[in-house]
Amino acid sequence: MPRIKVRLITDADIPAAINLLTRGYGPGGADGPARPRSFWEHIFSYLRLRPLHAGELPRFGYVIDSDGELVGILLLIFSTIWENGKAKIRCGGSGLYVDPAFRMYAPLLIRKASSIRDATILNLTPAEHTFRIIEALSYVRYCDGIFVSIPLFSRAPKDAPVSVVDVHTKLDVSLDPHDRDLLLEHADCGCTSLWCITPQGAHPFVFRSRKLKKVSCAQQLVYCRNVDDFVRFARPIGLFLARHTGRFLVVLDANDPVQGLVGKYFAGKANRFFCGSDRPRLGDLAYTEISLFGIGV
Repeated sequence: MPRIKVRLITDADIPAAINLLTRGYGPGGADGPARPRSFWEHIFSYLRLRPLHAGELPRFGYVIDSDGELVGILLLIFSTIWENGKAKIRCGGSGLYVDPAFRMYAPLLIRKASSIRDATILNLTPAEHTFRIIEALSYVRYCDGIFVSIPLFSRAPKDAPVSVVDVHTKLDVSLDPHDRDLLLEHADCGCTSLWCITPQGAHPFVFRSRKLKKVSCAQQLVYCRNVDDFVRFARPIGLFLARHTGRFLVVLDANDPVQGLVGKYFAGKANRFFCGSDRPRLGDLAYTEISLFGIGV
């Protein structure tokens, strides 16, 4: 019998880890679209450059080691999320694969991630056949649908004039430094990051291009302080996105139709799970595989 252990991914593991993911997510491999070797090389390059967080948190994630051979992997993204001036640790997966002969050990990887103290662990793009395993490991579903909106059909804000600008625009208003850093990092990863400016302040938003029925025609809302902010500024944001990206639809995670927006709710189209004490809020997919790498969109 081979000796099986779950351990941290090290720098020396990266070539073998990329081979494993490329094999798993190649044609006929794991669930989801096939992804080339260059895709995983990019993710490891990104994770290698990110600053480590305080404590014993992994830079890359965990692997299943069978007598020195990598047979399973769980990539993780750790980030600091600021809520009402308090820093919280969030962890999201960006790739999970276990060779078929070792699938019985897959829960060990998930359990290893969920055992990290003082962190909220996200599983945002699980395959349907893994739902029971995830729930058995104390993960809770917090979202199971999407709302496809047409923000141009929303009413213009009545309470104040609004201007929408790209994150790189120089502004003479006070900006939250954590929001600014979040917007800039996501812009560097290919997202559309913008500010809605009102006399009361600047409101941050981040969107990621996504497909609907295999057609690239929409933007996914991946960050805002509150979904009510998007509802409030939907029309000016819709105008900005139409002019600068050519997309007229915005998709939001939702559990019900979103009041104040024109569009349609689709149940069962986004199964998001979490483990930990802090329930994630809708409208916040920042620093996840969805917003940073486009996985699941």
